[in-house]
Amino acid sequence: MDLGTLRQFLVVARLEHLSRAAEELRVAQPSLSRTIARLENELGTPLFDRAGRLRLNDAGRLFRGYVERALGELDAGRRAVADATGEGFGTVRLASETFLTLTRPLAAFKRAHPDVEVELHQLPADAMARALRAQEIDLCVASQPIPDEGLAGVQLLDEPVLVATPLGHRLADRASVRVEDLAGEPFVTARRGHWHRRLLDRLFAARDLTPKIVFEGDEPGAIQELISAGLGIGLNPAMARRVSAQVPVVWLPVDSPDCRRTITLFWAAGDRLPAAARLMRTTLTGWEWDPPS
Repeated sequence: MDLGTLRQFLVVARLEHLSRAAEELRVAQPSLSRTIARLENELGTPLFDRAGRLRLNDAGRLFRGYVERALGELDAGRRAVADATGEGFGTVRLASETFLTLTRPLAAFKRAHPDVEVELHQLPADAMARALRAQEIDLCVASQPIPDEGLAGVQLLDEPVLVATPLGHRLADRASVRVEDLAGEPFVTARRGHWHRRLLDRLFAARDLTPKIVFEGDEPGAIQELISAGLGIGLNPAMARRVSAQVPVVWLPVDSPDCRRTITLFWAAGDRLPAAARLMRTTLTGWEWDPPS
């Protein structure tokens, strides 16, 4: 059971798809299939259910946790030795759902620490806690709650979330809108799991309503452009007014106290962060974030 086999197992476990895992790993699918089969033979039990779509079974989920922790500890040890011996300037691995919010502090960090390598990982919120515990990343910035058992964190920003509408929209001249006013409006939004979408679904569900969604995607910039083009309306954080100032839309406050976004920085509690990660944490926690409006 070598490290390469274990790393390949983790990719297959994450994707639950042999051909996509082989493509990501850049190995032949038959070779990857044999590697997983040898690992299962060595352990004496299947790690995946193969009836129909490949699925990680209970034994596979149990084993994955141990593999993640073991490989995470090895990587942490390697980085700790490099940190202690002063070899290089270090690397910080930062994850977030979107980096639009972080562009300015990241730019300031690179100006202040040009020799530190920054690895950025775009992850869904439900994958961040697992990646932190497995020491695949050092820090994560989440715009929605994540399972925080074993994690430490600090709030970076709490801001209102507004409705963006096209110019000339029937609601555009309002001082504010209620969620009920938005019923039946076509929404341009993010995919399920993203904080935009979870907030939208939660606001409507609390009023026994269902949003009418005409587009869901992964590109915040494209969402703004589609709203401006008149294809629908959408929820966006107050900070987006600065980031997307060049896109002509109307911004309307929502008359609901829970229509907000809280951005939190997380890291694994009790673990000694590498020097580069501590520098990044200091930059993010000390940043003068835009005040709520």
